[in-house]
Amino acid sequence: MTDTNERPRRKGEQLPLHFTHDAARGRDDLMVSARLAAAVSVVDEWPNWPSPVVILAGPIGSGKSHLAHIWGERAGAAEIHPVAGSNVSAIAASGPVLFEDADRRGFDETELFHVINAVRQHGHTLLMTSRLWPASWQVALPDLKSRLKAATVVEIGEPDEELLAQVIVKLFADRQLNIDDKIVGYIVNRMERSLETAQNVVEQLDRLALARGVRINRNLAAEVLEGLGQVDGSAGEGD
Repeated sequence: MTDTNERPRRKGEQLPLHFTHDAARGRDDLMVSARLAAAVSVVDEWPNWPSPVVILAGPIGSGKSHLAHIWGERAGAAEIHPVAGSNVSAIAASGPVLFEDADRRGFDETELFHVINAVRQHGHTLLMTSRLWPASWQVALPDLKSRLKAATVVEIGEPDEELLAQVIVKLFADRQLNIDDKIVGYIVNRMERSLETAQNVVEQLDRLALARGVRINRNLAAEVLEGLGQVDGSAGEGD
């Protein structure tokens, strides 16, 4: 089956071997901007949290997953999904737990209530991530509502242009590539403010440059951005 999202190759364009380039996700690799500072502080201060339940809330690509990964590694947390019959409250009773994308994946309200109770009772911690604040989760169970109100909610804003530029430089460096600052600026000024988009742009630029056997330049960046729906396709000549 043909993937309709794949960009068609030009005649003579070589298909590069696919090597995985896992971006470093450790604490030392985290780039901290003002919009991320509060969330980073909470992760760094564990286990001395203001409450046993912390919720990181922010838009897609804001860095929630990176922070959750850092915290999970540091705390030795078990990843859970509180659904009916999962009995993950038993896991929460034995150590720190992580529940990502709570608003998108959904959960059983009674099960999540038991998880929070287990965490509180046994002196452990729960980190949750969400695109929405818990007040928007439309929880019906009064007891769970009360528990969520007592949680510490930390908002993460969209990454600013300075942070996106640093992230793009780092993502290219992870691939042993040095990119001209003007090209980085061109990309940042035309892309969605999302760390996920930055990763997609870098990955596609690297693969396209390898396929054509050329250096990454502005025209190549324009082509990738247009393919991702980031720009109108107009780009000047030159590198």
